[in-house]
Amino acid sequence: MNEPKRLYRSRSERMIGGVCGGIGKYLKIDPTVIRLLFLLLAFLSGVPAIIAYIILLFVVPEEPLSVEPPKQE
Repeated sequence: MNEPKRLYRSRSERMIGGVCGGIGKYLKIDPTVIRLLFLLLAFLSGVPAIIAYIILLFVVPEEPLSVEPPKQE
């Protein structure tokens, strides 16, 4: 049976805490795009975006070690 899709903080695609890398993997988008969108949101909204990132840093679990990294094509 198919396992449900889970959101994790990335262990390999991380700049600070792996939040944007994990969201990128979850949405199958380049993590750099997520980082740029977050940066834009941070400039437009200021503190709320930074608080949201910090909350995600503590709420979203880190990727388990048993998860195999996706194969490069």
